[in-house]
Amino acid sequence: MKKIVLTGGGTAGHVTPNIAIIPTLKEMGYDISYIGTYNGIEKKLIEEIGIPYYGISSGKLRRYFDLKNFTDPFRILKGYFQAKKLIKKLKPDVVFSKGGFVTVPVVFAASKKKIPIVIHESDMTPGLANKLALPKATKICCNFPETKKMFEGKATVTGTPIRAELFTGDKEKAKKFCGFKDDKPTILIVGGSTGSVAINTAIWEVLDELLKTYNVIHICGKDKTDSKYNGKEGYAQFEYVKSELSDLFTLADIVISRAGANAICELLALKKLNILIPLSLKASRGDQILNAESFQKSGYSYVIDEENLNKDTLLKALTEIEDKKEEYITAMEKSKVSDSITTITSIIDSLAE
Repeated sequence: MKKIVLTGGGTAGHVTPNIAIIPTLKEMGYDISYIGTYNGIEKKLIEEIGIPYYGISSGKLRRYFDLKNFTDPFRILKGYFQAKKLIKKLKPDVVFSKGGFVTVPVVFAASKKKIPIVIHESDMTPGLANKLALPKATKICCNFPETKKMFEGKATVTGTPIRAELFTGDKEKAKKFCGFKDDKPTILIVGGSTGSVAINTAIWEVLDELLKTYNVIHICGKDKTDSKYNGKEGYAQFEYVKSELSDLFTLADIVISRAGANAICELLALKKLNILIPLSLKASRGDQILNAESFQKSGYSYVIDEENLNKDTLLKALTEIEDKKEEYITAMEKSKVSDSITTITSIIDSLAE
């Protein structure tokens, strides 16, 4: 039986693609283990699906001053020696890394043992953790043609593995969950895992105008809903949604979203008309801006810079994508990354021979 170690952690975005490929790896006969942080979000998510989980020490390398910069290198070094012991014990034929700082010691330990390593880079440009790990990669899977050019010879444009349940939503369940009473087209707003004050404010400013034409589902983020909009017909707001998300995606005709790599790849896979509002440079290293620009260039998305987000730009964007709906859908249908799971698992399998 072939053995694989999956690694990735720190955020759900570093875990859910790993979860998406697990059913296919099981069908292919792989013995699967997972290495993550002691108590990160990945621990709960992986243990819930019955995969053996091993926690190691982890730290973060920061580009800014922080007192933890003096202690975290020792945590990372400890994690490296723990990862070496685990790699020796588990004897994987291949390692698949989705990113996050916990993956750095795992990748370095696997490289030391000359074990093939597949790294998935979601964003157009790698973050610091993957910058450290990518030189050790045997193969690199990525979402954007621009990324492939950086690692020519090693990289393949695969897209991001999408959870199968996202394709099995039920429109009627979604309508009931939201309390919608008619069949107006539906807008779904997703402001990222913690929500977005800027997006929420813009939506509320234009809400009455939107409700003339659309039903609106608004995932606002933790503690970011506004009770004064409760009970407004055609409008449903939630802090977050878990099991019902696939139903909401199925009901949605248009999605307004941040431009995180996993989120936009889900929109592409689902062929959803979308408006992207990437995090500004004030709040990020600019990866979402580059992601959004690439999707706009490919004809998949309409993009509004956060600095330009207001009632007028939002209504203009909705008019634009409605008018050019067929162009956007056709571009998405022509995408070459629709079967990400098969492509990625084939790459993994080719190295585990």
